[in-house]
Amino acid sequence: MQILEKAPAKINLSLDVLYKRPDGFHEVEMVMTTVDLADRIELTLLSEPVIKVESESRFVPNDERNLAYRAAKLLQDRFKVNKGVNIFIEKNIPVAAGLAGGSSDAAAVLRGVNRMWGLGLSDDELAELGAEIGSDVSFCVYGGTALATGRGEQIRFLPAPPPCWVVLSKPTIGVSTQTVYQGLNVSQAEHPDTEAMVRALQEEDYEGICANVGNTLEGVTLKLHEEVGQIKEQMRQAGADAVLMSGSGPTVFSLVEQDARAQRIYNSLKGFCTEVYMVRMLGYRENT
Repeated sequence: MQILEKAPAKINLSLDVLYKRPDGFHEVEMVMTTVDLADRIELTLLSEPVIKVESESRFVPNDERNLAYRAAKLLQDRFKVNKGVNIFIEKNIPVAAGLAGGSSDAAAVLRGVNRMWGLGLSDDELAELGAEIGSDVSFCVYGGTALATGRGEQIRFLPAPPPCWVVLSKPTIGVSTQTVYQGLNVSQAEHPDTEAMVRALQEEDYEGICANVGNTLEGVTLKLHEEVGQIKEQMRQAGADAVLMSGSGPTVFSLVEQDARAQRIYNSLKGFCTEVYMVRMLGYRENT
């Protein structure tokens, strides 16, 4: 028995960090949406209760360091499943990029293994389990567009953004989310207007969305990695409607309505970065 699942990347249209919580996590407000850049997850049922992870990418670990492995292990242990699964990950989303690739893989495994092992769990139940694996996994179980609060596990669905192009560019550096959060001074950081972003989405106001993109973590990563600022500037000069770093970085994205302008931005970055993608906004829930 085989099951295929799509694991789309997400971008943060808005990311605000409010304060550090007593449990060590940060209280956040994030407006996230999915884009049409996705890993492909192939699940194969195993009769023995073993979990195997395979990938052609050398950046993908095949043990408990992998969130997809941990997703299958969590379901296997929690529901005392005596079967196993082979997880093959076709990696298209850049690794350690601020695009939730690992979290989306884990969410895809939760959805697929739930079907494969006949567990009968709802998306809400899977999202609750996903919060035990990582802060972005709950959103990735659903996909679409949402406001995520708490440490990212409290999800409020929002309308999809108007259709547009998204140009993504990841410099050849890795960014540690932990390091970025450690370097954040919440009281001195810039904070986006989350309510204005939510309102713009509800009103299908593309210009309002572009005017209100913001990321509290961006200032920290910009100080650590000047390449991120260089990409932002190049996108602006090439005519992007909005430019922002996603998550803790280092990937920068631009929103662009016009096809020709999106292609120009894509072409201008290809000589600067090896990992550049020109994709469409998804923004709607594919799994419902």
